Amino acid sequence: MSKDYSVKSLEDVDLDAMIERQHQQQIVADEGETQPQQQPSNSSDKNAQGAAARDTTTKGKYSLNDFQILRTLGTGSFGRVHLARSVHNGRFYAMKTLKKERVVNMKQVEHTNDERRMLKLAHHPFIIRMWGTFQDCHNLFMIMDYIEGGELFSLLRKSQRFPTPVVKFYAAEVFLAIEYLHQLDIIYRDLKPENILLDKNGHIKLTDFGFAKEVTDVTYTLCGTPDYIAPEVVATKPYNKSVDWWSFGILIFEMLTGYTPFYDPTPMKTYENILNGTITYPDYLPPDILDLLQKLIVKDLTQRLGNLQGGSNDVKNHPWFKEVIWERLLSKDIETPYEPPITSGVGDTSQFDRYPEDKDLDYGISGVPDPYGQLFGDF
Repeated sequence: MSKDYSVKSLEDVDLDAMIERQHQQQIVADEGETQPQQQPSNSSDKNAQGAAARDTTTKGKYSLNDFQILRTLGTGSFGRVHLARSVHNGRFYAMKTLKKERVVNMKQVEHTNDERRMLKLAHHPFIIRMWGTFQDCHNLFMIMDYIEGGELFSLLRKSQRFPTPVVKFYAAEVFLAIEYLHQLDIIYRDLKPENILLDKNGHIKLTDFGFAKEVTDVTYTLCGTPDYIAPEVVATKPYNKSVDWWSFGILIFEMLTGYTPFYDPTPMKTYENILNGTITYPDYLPPDILDLLQKLIVKDLTQRLGNLQGGSNDVKNHPWFKEVIWERLLSKDIETPYEPPITSGVGDTSQFDRYPEDKDLDYGISGVPDPYGQLFGDF
């Protein structure tokens, strides 16, 4: 490749665009992957045999009347995530709501539409499932499985750091999710413990696709969470799937140590640390883990695992993963290192923090002007 994609400096980096949207949590889950029933319709069956395998239609299935909103699971820049119960099958789901005006004002229309499309495209055991979307005059709604076990982030903070076998288990499941997305030409771009949920058995679910994008070549958008962003993104260079392998290395480092290697309270300093690329590895890291991290968290794209001729197989075949039986892992036929202490199927929210409830929700309003509806036509 003759193009120079190397990272050089922070010149012209638009930091405001990065800081603008950092942590919009998407809390979602696994209830036996049962689709919420909707009100009867006279429309033809859109799931008839022969339908396109990559159909991205999500609207027209559900409405607010199909769900009872119970409590808030998380809040973000554009709205909140609710625990909701289907009035038809009684099962629990995560209802992610986004206020259109905030999305537009923060220039996140494209990311929001991409999130809907990417979630519809992705069907994998370690990726959250979205069942459908709808909107009213003020809000966008996304209906997803409710994942009861909470965030990997919370478990990591309680544990401070994970033993090596635990790190390897979670890393291997995350690897399979990222590998699958890359096979669909989807770059995830926001890999971090906050975006990894644990299901009732302790398997991971990758969630929050707000920065995911379908890319066949390269893209340029500056987005992500500072601690995990690859240097080519910080330097506003064209980039590809390689950024996810950098973040994968940062994630493994954090699970092993309890901190990220380039952290600084000031985002600008964090970006400078990333561009400098200097990491002090703890003495307790074994040689095989150290070798993997040094081959993932490397600025030189011609040296970064996952971005070489062997693609994701270079990561999968690294000696640190040698005892992983990938087929059994994919089928969830390997015992998890941790099983969340929850009661399944009853809407248990014990693994999620409490948030003040908004008593003035403007959901379900119709018959008033909707200046942004045309921007979200696929919802």
